[in-house]
Amino acid sequence: MRRLVIATRRSRLALWQAEHVKQRLEALHAGLAVELLPLSTRGDEILDRRLDQAGGKGLFVKELENALADRRADLAVHSVKDVPADLPPGFVLAAVMAREDPRDALVSKSFETLASLPKGGVVGTSSLRRAAQIAERYPQLELKLLRGNVETRLAKLDRAEYDAIILAVAGLVRLGLASRIRSRLDVDDSLPAPGQGALGIECLAASGEVASLLEPLNDAATARCVQAERGVSQALGGSCAVPLGAYAEEAGTQLRLRALVASVDGRRIARADCRAADPAAVAADAVAELRRQGASEILSTLGT
Repeated sequence: MRRLVIATRRSRLALWQAEHVKQRLEALHAGLAVELLPLSTRGDEILDRRLDQAGGKGLFVKELENALADRRADLAVHSVKDVPADLPPGFVLAAVMAREDPRDALVSKSFETLASLPKGGVVGTSSLRRAAQIAERYPQLELKLLRGNVETRLAKLDRAEYDAIILAVAGLVRLGLASRIRSRLDVDDSLPAPGQGALGIECLAASGEVASLLEPLNDAATARCVQAERGVSQALGGSCAVPLGAYAEEAGTQLRLRALVASVDGRRIARADCRAADPAAVAADAVAELRRQGASEILSTLGT
């Protein structure tokens, strides 16, 4: 192939990610020309509701997948945390790139940590996962919906609509905004979403030539960790409607996988911390431990 088209969302972060993949592909494959196809997605357009109330994670990827199915694009670049655990038939994540810092970031003009916020301090997030973990540890804080792209969210903070907001470290770093980070939350305090910090490249399963071109971009270690994390999400019906976190990292020859499922108010949380060599096995162990601690009952209250 001498030409590839990347479907991407229009946000500055999404365009940065697609451009990053474009540059890597053109450097790897002499003579290959890569173009971007920016598209607007429902997830970008609906800003007055949480994603779980508007249709879930798929709102960020459906239009891109339509472009692949219609052959307007050859691949799509996603933040893996935005990709539903179950892909539609005929689609594959052909490559998972080396992960950026997976942690959540506290961004504030006045406060260094969540603990330093006063009683009634307003914290902005659109994530049920983040909100549940904050509510568990800091019940004195007020959680308020925060939607929009990174720049929009930062602007709302700067207008003093919030005392602090929680964003992914990876997005801020990629946009050159790491200086806005007041603190990086330890994974034990704010367990990341499955796949957070990693870029995934999706294509049609039948596009063998495209998958071959993408193969050098796949980072085996990150892909193993992401497989384990997404295995938890898949088994538990993970979506934007479920406060679910999962983070895996290599521990010698094994994977260490931490996972949680929470009630929306953070009053009930099931946690697992498991180790195994195989991504599917460690995911299964974590799911079994979460269910032993009452994850099924928690999920039933969420309508999952």
